[in-house]
Amino acid sequence: MLLRKTALVLALATAALLASAATATAAPASPVPATAAPTAPLAAAAANPVIVVGGLSGIAVAYEPIAARLRADGYRTFIYQLPGLGLGDIPTSARAFAGYVNQVRASTGAATVDVVAHSEGGLVSRYYLKRLGGTATVGRYVSLGTPQYGTYVANIVAFLGLGSCAGVVACQQMTIGSAFLADLNAGDDTPGAVRYTTIRTLQDELVRPTGNAAVNDGATNVLIQAYCPLRVVGHLGLVLDGTAYTIVRGALVDGPVRPNCLAL
Repeated sequence: MLLRKTALVLALATAALLASAATATAAPASPVPATAAPTAPLAAAAANPVIVVGGLSGIAVAYEPIAARLRADGYRTFIYQLPGLGLGDIPTSARAFAGYVNQVRASTGAATVDVVAHSEGGLVSRYYLKRLGGTATVGRYVSLGTPQYGTYVANIVAFLGLGSCAGVVACQQMTIGSAFLADLNAGDDTPGAVRYTTIRTLQDELVRPTGNAAVNDGATNVLIQAYCPLRVVGHLGLVLDGTAYTIVRGALVDGPVRPNCLAL
């Protein structure tokens, strides 16, 4: 029964991914900046700019809800859509992201930025931090449902006879035990002086086991249901859910983990 349910979820996720790839030419050609709210609180306006990093097949507009929350709280907010919708090589996407970080720093005059990354975007960002010198330009890293140690939803594609992730390179790299993840997770998970926070949910249908969305070596790893056991949040819901956002907001000010379980 579990296998059939997993297969169904995978089929739906694969269909959505292929549909997004088919419409990729209609997506914005470059990351979409979100301007700061004119009534931004002074503290947030003076804080690091925040880059929201999208995930696999995630077009920029899908991240407007969380960007809007950040703008309302006064943050200078930018959205980074992964090159090719994240279907290609993750290190290559990370190198492109490095250039984008420098663009944001140049346009805002900020020495460092904070990163809020969803799904594959968290791996792209972590590779930038660990392998491309990004720890010098990032103050805080917050991931939402990122398969830091892989997901068996990627592994099961081959089991279903669809080949190695249907030829999607990023999917292959997110497979548990992949060479990419072995390299990324070798040694220190949390290099530099960056403050690392991971956020995960028990109902994540694409990151399995859900514990693989956490990292080691001093990160703050937050399971939403450990604080709000009745809160139901799916993989895509992590960028829409009010409770998840209260955790993000706390992480951006180095505050304690105090989720609002009733937040909309």
